[in-house]
Amino acid sequence: MRGRLTLLVAAVGVLVMVAFLVPLAVLVRTVAADRATAHATADVQRLVAVVGTADPGTVRSTVDQLAVDTGREVSVFLADGTVLGAPAARTPAVTLAARGQSLTVETAAGREVVIAVQGRPEGTGVIRTLVPRAELTAGVSRAWSVLALLGALLVVVGLVVADRLAGALVRPISALSAVSHRLANAELDARVEPAGPTELREVAGALNHLAERIQVLLREEREQVADLSHRLRTPLTALRLEAESLRDPDDAARVTAAVDGLERAVTGVIRQARWRSTAAAGGSCDAAAVVGERVTFWSVLAEDTGRTVTLDLAPGPLPVGLGGDELAAAVDALLGNVFAHTPDGTPFTVRLAVAAGRVALTVSDSGPGLPPGPVRRGASRAGSTGLGLDIAERAARAGGGELELTTAPGGGARVVLTLGLNPALSLG
Repeated sequence: MRGRLTLLVAAVGVLVMVAFLVPLAVLVRTVAADRATAHATADVQRLVAVVGTADPGTVRSTVDQLAVDTGREVSVFLADGTVLGAPAARTPAVTLAARGQSLTVETAAGREVVIAVQGRPEGTGVIRTLVPRAELTAGVSRAWSVLALLGALLVVVGLVVADRLAGALVRPISALSAVSHRLANAELDARVEPAGPTELREVAGALNHLAERIQVLLREEREQVADLSHRLRTPLTALRLEAESLRDPDDAARVTAAVDGLERAVTGVIRQARWRSTAAAGGSCDAAAVVGERVTFWSVLAEDTGRTVTLDLAPGPLPVGLGGDELAAAVDALLGNVFAHTPDGTPFTVRLAVAAGRVALTVSDSGPGLPPGPVRRGASRAGSTGLGLDIAERAARAGGGELELTTAPGGGARVVLTLGLNPALSLG
């Protein structure tokens, strides 16, 4: 923007200089030619009295002296055909002046000045001199050079002033952009100092107000989520006590594991509510181990509902840039959707594969498939909250991948969650 403003001022300045200097240059050339013509006319006017009254010898000596003094050729044409001074042929201008009319004529060699002189016995005499082109344009080149230099200087000064003004306008805009990027990177304490024109000051104030409002909203959200999470602690404790009171050790272990998973999810919610930066959401885990553990957990429920589970697990370890709790929550969300939206007895397949430096988790079933129309995050047309896919997509983005929803070859739903594979990550 700064360059464009400077270029615009340069273009306007050049146009103004051209519109001003070109007529001025023409005027300078015209004035120089008229000045030289006026000087030549004044010089030959000194001969009028001599040519009108003196004898030819006196006229000749006076003309020769004037030619020496002025450096121009001066000729006197008498009515009897005698030419005194510099030899020259009779031009049309001389012929016209012999009839009693003085004039100035432009020629290829310069400007011809002829003066008619009355009073000689033989008739009208004519004084002629030629102002050469060099004399007509004397000093014009230097004047044009001065004008060109002045125009260039004015354009440069205009560019400097335009650059300063553009800088004063662009700097506040750059500051606004920098602060907006900092806010986008979760630096919510970033503020911009209002500067520049009134409009930019208003934008800066609006951006600062927006940042403050975001801080307030996030603080309220964190407080609400934390309060809700802490409220869940009591029923979780009651569930754990109920699980420990079960007589069947297998049932007790299964319910306790479910309570532990729910407690981990609640803890993750609290942690994310308190700290929402990318670093806090980061981490690493072995995708193969996490997926295998969660499929084993859901296999018990699948057996109770008559579902066949097919697990195709790539050999690990498969390190991904996502915490184990986050990946487990995503897997639980995808498998929970299968149980929630397909009839009992519907088989499903879980496949974890590696391709092109990425880990792809595919969950497909043989159920009724996805409902018609686009599927949006946080929205569901099947009677659920729509948060399952939202959890999975958040995990995919945090792990450097994406979530894709398609239809399986058999007509059921097919969900593919991809994560970036990074062998350099530590799984400890």
